[in-house]
Amino acid sequence: MAAALIAPVFPCQPLLRYSGGMTIKLICLDADDTLWHNMRHFNATEDALLDMLHPFAEAHVTRERLITCETRNLPLYGYGAKGFTLSMIETAVELAGDALTKQMIEEILAAGRALLAHPVQLFDGVEETLDRLARFGPVVLVTKGDLLHQESKLAASGLGDLFSGIEIVSDKTSDTFRNIFARFGVAPQQAVMAGDSMRSDILPALEAGAWAAFIPQEGAWAHEQAQAPAAHDHFTQLSRLADLPDWVAGIS
Repeated sequence: MAAALIAPVFPCQPLLRYSGGMTIKLICLDADDTLWHNMRHFNATEDALLDMLHPFAEAHVTRERLITCETRNLPLYGYGAKGFTLSMIETAVELAGDALTKQMIEEILAAGRALLAHPVQLFDGVEETLDRLARFGPVVLVTKGDLLHQESKLAASGLGDLFSGIEIVSDKTSDTFRNIFARFGVAPQQAVMAGDSMRSDILPALEAGAWAAFIPQEGAWAHEQAQAPAAHDHFTQLSRLADLPDWVAGIS
């Protein structure tokens, strides 16, 4: 998925400090590029589009045009492979003009279908990590994107039975997390969110008052990048999901 150039503003709020131990009662986890590989497939598809449109524009021009299309289309199409495919077609129309052929459109559509059908490859140790996290309380999947695609990836992952709840949302905001915490009957400071997106997983969870663990992955979509919070008691960065249970145990 092409990189977008938008980063959210994280509101300045008083730093919350709590004396004594804090019991974690709810674990929220992102899905794409937290539990399984995702962006590698989007990046490979984007590279194929750059090659296809090379007769009409240099790679950096095509990438910038695709960024513009995606940014403009996100409010309309949302996140996921379907919106990305439409943005690729729109980019091809803009750059190739009348030279765009039926075959080229068919190739882009085929690439989009491949994105929707790519195999789900879990990161190492995911099932064991979920089992360990369940000792602290309910483990809830919080992911955004196309409902059908996210449901199909979860089914293919074989992880569905390990979650106490599944939340597939159009976007992740502080209100999204507050509503989830309320439904599970926990205070924000009793919840943890972990994921690979600073923009969608970390900043809104912290704003909602929860704890947040950032687990970055190589090849991340620039749209999901943002400045990390400075010196926040509830924030940490981990090198892998398997380190999350020990961090949660340290909080509790």
